[in-house]
Amino acid sequence: MIYLRHFGLREAPFSITPDASYFFPHEGAQAAFNTLLVALRSGEGFLKIVGEVGCGKTVLCRRVLRELQPDCVTAYIPNPDLGPKDLMHALSGELGLKMPASASRHRLLDGLQRCLLAHAAEGRPVVVCIDEAQAMPLRTIETLRLLSNLETEKRKLLQLVLFGQPELDRKLARIEIRQLLQRISFCEYLGPMALAHVPDYLRHRLGIAASDARTDLDLFEAPAAQAIARASAGVPRVVNMLAHKSLMLAFGEDRHRVTVDHVRLSVPDTAGAQLESTWWDRLLGARRRDSAGGTSTRATRSPVGDKRGSKP
Repeated sequence: MIYLRHFGLREAPFSITPDASYFFPHEGAQAAFNTLLVALRSGEGFLKIVGEVGCGKTVLCRRVLRELQPDCVTAYIPNPDLGPKDLMHALSGELGLKMPASASRHRLLDGLQRCLLAHAAEGRPVVVCIDEAQAMPLRTIETLRLLSNLETEKRKLLQLVLFGQPELDRKLARIEIRQLLQRISFCEYLGPMALAHVPDYLRHRLGIAASDARTDLDLFEAPAAQAIARASAGVPRVVNMLAHKSLMLAFGEDRHRVTVDHVRLSVPDTAGAQLESTWWDRLLGARRRDSAGGTSTRATRSPVGDKRGSKP
């Protein structure tokens, strides 16, 4: 990113690539995270997280896997648009089980069971997270039911977590796979964050990406942060896109703070973003009144290397 040094950043703070280190624990995300950890550590076999597009399901998934890894064997299936055998091969590969491509479903299931029993004997639970689960064909979902049958007298050999968009609920409601739906013990919904949390979200990501303690974490002026919140409706992916484009515009003007005008220019070019004309009109009216009263809401340009909390 060409603006990193300009703003005192070590890496791009608003990349849309899911990164567990940027997990932001707003109410919905923290509730889902806590539910998953408690349920998985209690030995629950089947769990489900449903969320809208761009609300952070993959970041949550990776954050959970990172938290579990010291104590569990974990597997991650990012693209489950696979047939039953392909899914079992993918799972075998994730668990380090080498199986020939020609192996039958019966042989694959038997190999997985032996692998899981070996982990159970060592006291290591196996957790499998399946992302974008709404893309799974019905036949593949039925295979998950077979995998969930693998158990000892005392516990499940495999714990499965499905992450998907709302279409997943409609697919699981199909009568052909109703047995699987009954096995899901815990569900959580992951929606957009509250608009009031967006300024903290921006500072959170800037703090992680900061190159050192001199980085200004208040790069987004308060009206700009509010505009991003309104335009994004609190959807993290849209927040990231707006923040990134606004930083680009500020950099292009050699500014060290993002103003509401930078955000306004970013909105039309950002899918999923919309800034209501009434909100913008109210803001312009307030700025005109402030200007008429002799005060200015225009950002004061900060010098390069401005420290956190220092006055420009």
